[in-house]
Amino acid sequence: MSAPDSLKNVKHVILILSGKGGVGKSSITTQTALSLVLKGYKVGVLDIDLTGPSIPRMFGLEDAKIHQSTNGWVPAQYNKDLSIVSLGFLLGSKDASVVWRGPKKTAMIRQFLKDVTWPDLDYLLIDTPPGTSDEHIAIAEELQFANPEGCIIVTTPQQISISDVKKEINFCNKVNLRILGLVENMSGFICPHCAECTNIFSSEGGKNLASQLSLKYLGAIPIDPLFVEMIETQKGSSLLASYENSRLYLESFRPIIDGVLEEIRE
Repeated sequence: MSAPDSLKNVKHVILILSGKGGVGKSSITTQTALSLVLKGYKVGVLDIDLTGPSIPRMFGLEDAKIHQSTNGWVPAQYNKDLSIVSLGFLLGSKDASVVWRGPKKTAMIRQFLKDVTWPDLDYLLIDTPPGTSDEHIAIAEELQFANPEGCIIVTTPQQISISDVKKEINFCNKVNLRILGLVENMSGFICPHCAECTNIFSSEGGKNLASQLSLKYLGAIPIDPLFVEMIETQKGSSLLASYENSRLYLESFRPIIDGVLEEIRE
């Protein structure tokens, strides 16, 4: 068996995972993609969170479409360095719901992994559904011969999130998927007026979990209203320029992406 032909032009595959829904995987995927592009890499994002495909909205591409060529689906382009594929591009309306049984979901995931004609990419980021369901088994089976670099685990500080994330870590160990590190998202709220950070959801739950399980702790990301504003008001590729000069990137996420790249190089 060999890796899917669709990944033959992809150097590194990274999954973004969490056992808990609502922890901000899509936000972390978006910031990872933007950070890698800012470092000069060619990046692809594959959004296979089928029941909540939010990547098109994160990049301001809700009206974009992907189309089929003789070689497979052609990704939508954010810019020349960033290609995106999401189920959201195939829905007739952004308000449409996806009411599918498990077999149809896994079939769509397999098709996404096999039938996309990615350009030459340094990194392909896969934004996954929460939990450890059939979809995750399909992902693991399709990628087992593609030698993915590993995954970034996302949690929030609360214990209810930590307990579910432990199950995701256990899943990764069972399918021999390397964990590049753990990110604690929503770790505090940054006041838009004074920039003070308040720990509204407690703090350091992710850091303590990483220490407990001997995982690399990549860092903490606060809730920053300015990032929400960037997403909601972006035009064209303005998000990339805004993010490059943002406090969130310079102070929080740049050290995280440096940690991910360091882990990959080891």
